[in-house]
Amino acid sequence: MSGVWIFDKKGVARLVTNPTRESFEQKEPPYPGTATAPGARPRVLVYLPANKVIRSYAELKQWLAELGWTRYHNPNGSELLQFHRSDDSAHLISLPSSFNNLKSIHMYDIVVKNRSFFEVREPPACDSPDPQ
Repeated sequence: MSGVWIFDKKGVARLVTNPTRESFEQKEPPYPGTATAPGARPRVLVYLPANKVIRSYAELKQWLAELGWTRYHNPNGSELLQFHRSDDSAHLISLPSSFNNLKSIHMYDIVVKNRSFFEVREPPACDSPDPQ
């Protein structure tokens, strides 16, 4: 068991794994059900030319196709959704089959391979569809 033990005012201890500053300030993460560290905010992937938050694989596939990425169909029946630039290229983007399982590490993989077109941001404070 690694992490940091936090004691509340009543003397009850709880273990915080992968602590962040926010995890010391509040008991519950602001977005329950996410795979981020306790108290940390999940990230969103933004397509910069349109300044739009990507909310589904349909949107992501559209933008990747415009940038020259094509769907790679793995003959082994992989559980991953994969995209590649060409048959001669070593560049491959591997994503979980469900958009709900898309994590920050997958988003950063997209950003690294498309630096001028995507960015990972904290979500806006309100639930507006696009970042301001």
